[in-house]
Amino acid sequence: MKLSDFNYNLPKGQIAKYPYQKRDDARLMVLNRETKGIEHRQFRDVVDILNKGDILVVNESRVFQARLIGNKEKTQAKIEVFLLRELNSKEAIWDVIVDPARKVRIGNKIYFSDDLWCEVIDNTTSRGRTVKFNQIGNIYRAVENIGLTPLPPYIKRNAEPQDKEYYQTVYARVDGSVAAPTAGLHFTPELMDALKKKGVIVVPIILHIGLGTFRQVEVEDLTKHRMDSEYYEITSSAAEQINKALEAGGKLTAVGTSTVRALESSVTAEGFIRSQKGWTDKFIYPSYGFRIVKQMITNFHMPQSTLIMMVSAFADTDLVMKAYKTAVKENYKFLSYGDAMMVL
Repeated sequence: MKLSDFNYNLPKGQIAKYPYQKRDDARLMVLNRETKGIEHRQFRDVVDILNKGDILVVNESRVFQARLIGNKEKTQAKIEVFLLRELNSKEAIWDVIVDPARKVRIGNKIYFSDDLWCEVIDNTTSRGRTVKFNQIGNIYRAVENIGLTPLPPYIKRNAEPQDKEYYQTVYARVDGSVAAPTAGLHFTPELMDALKKKGVIVVPIILHIGLGTFRQVEVEDLTKHRMDSEYYEITSSAAEQINKALEAGGKLTAVGTSTVRALESSVTAEGFIRSQKGWTDKFIYPSYGFRIVKQMITNFHMPQSTLIMMVSAFADTDLVMKAYKTAVKENYKFLSYGDAMMVL
């Protein structure tokens, strides 16, 4: 497969800038791999689509307030520090991106509040830095009230207070992502309750989504592309729940591409899930052979992104590109705050 195989025309007006006021009001395109059919429904209809005994695997990673605006010591120059990943929790050392990078050198201190500041201790890339915070402990909590929601770069507006709630799944629990597992944004507490009452087995796992999810593929030959590594964790309890339900004949539905990556990184040769934690750089594109995921819920993704490539691997590239053209024609909303697709 080539990069150009995954291109389509996305009108700027169909990129959702704001979420639905009621999450499950989002539209749901249902794509059937067997019949090649396309059906238009509402997201809350997932209750009717899933059956008792099916497994719904969700990513409970929580988006933290990763964008910090500070001032450089002495000059008071305004600096944005984007937190990427925690390198050492005991010493509060982080990988970050700084802007403007030309003003930030090793030894500089950047102040965010009376209580929180960091010192630059290393350069990593042209805009990348390693910093050490003055507070030892939970930096996620320390930035909760002073940081900004890290909205995706294609949402051309500043983060607003309500984004702190909307750009977060209702089941988010573990801090670590700088981008939301967006397929899960459509679920409401009521919808989750309805699924559980029907007998759908909801199993949480973790994959902390990094900025690599937005990184453009720059090679035409996909075999030469390398994914950024992301941390994931599947507990022994989650693995046991999934495997028990699979043995009983349940069908596994993954909510989001991040969940798919974690599951497909942990599947055994026999088609079961093992308890595992670590880092994955798995790149899923046609003609990858899925070993455990049977159904997928996802959003509509950017042209030529690794996310649309994963969906195409699951559902067949021609069918997916047909579905995307249909979505444009039918005025679906795209990307993080947009509508959803379910692939059966």
